[in-house]
Amino acid sequence: MTLFYQEYSNIFIYFLVSICLGLIILVLSYSVSVYNPDAEKLSAYECGFEPYEDARNVFDVRFYIIAILFLVFDLEAAFIYPWCASFSFLNTGAFWGMIDFIFELVCGLVYAWVIGALEWE
Repeated sequence: MTLFYQEYSNIFIYFLVSICLGLIILVLSYSVSVYNPDAEKLSAYECGFEPYEDARNVFDVRFYIIAILFLVFDLEAAFIYPWCASFSFLNTGAFWGMIDFIFELVCGLVYAWVIGALEWE
């Protein structure tokens, strides 16, 4: 049992310190901050929708389609940068795997373009 306590005592202490620190920050943010709303703070955000309307308004699906396309092509960049940085250390399997990945993403972009998912009218 002592090996168990030796191994996991540091993790338990770290867990307790992180919970205490989170609670301290939460309590201090509510006690120290000043609540002073004005018209600018309560105005609509850059999405353009008024925050005081009915919550059951129809929301356009194109926002979600653009967001999903952004995530897909953003992840492509996140995979290509480390691949380029370690390109000289990779074998041919890694090269052709990334070429396949890029080809599939280009096919997805062409498909989204053809069906009109990138059109905003």
